[in-house]
Amino acid sequence: MGLQQIQCSSHAFAAILADGSVVSWGDPNLGGDCSAVQEQLKGVRQIQNTCGAFAAILADGSVVTWGNPGFGGDCSAVQNQLKNIQQVQATGYAFAAILAD
Repeated sequence: MGLQQIQCSSHAFAAILADGSVVSWGDPNLGGDCSAVQEQLKGVRQIQNTCGAFAAILADGSVVTWGNPGFGGDCSAVQNQLKNIQQVQATGYAFAAILAD
């Protein structure tokens, strides 16, 4: 099992495995439990982190987030806009996505 990337929040870790899937561990309230979105975490290209959440860019250019909603772990309000994402940047409490266009 090889690793492509590993990131950490304040109390959790997330890693992209060689097959493009993701595993996370640590405090489940701060991103250590990705089970709610595990089925979506396929073909992951990149992970970014805030203090309490993670955002993953998928091969199709969409974004999946998990962790504490107060730290950006819930992107459902903007999910329909998260297409053709080139890059995700993070602050301590929020994510910003750069669109390809």
